[in-house]
Amino acid sequence: MGIASPRLSRRVSRDFGSTDAVAPVLGALDGERVQAAVVLWAQGDLRRLHEGVALAHADWRDVLVRAGLADDDWRQRLDVELGAE
Repeated sequence: MGIASPRLSRRVSRDFGSTDAVAPVLGALDGERVQAAVVLWAQGDLRRLHEGVALAHADWRDVLVRAGLADDDWRQRLDVELGAE
């Protein structure tokens, strides 16, 4: 498994410089929304990325809250953060 969408892959490249180290970690998570929540919360910090993945495995809803993707406007927020599909 890899990163859920091309637009998220672009954001990962921008924030982390490459998808090489990040893609396998995110690949363990299901869906663009959860993956994006981890990436947005991490803000380019690999340590935070791993913490976010661990949190998502414990309770994926918590990572959505941390990233601001838990509310009904999460689709619009993803479009703002990642670009429209």
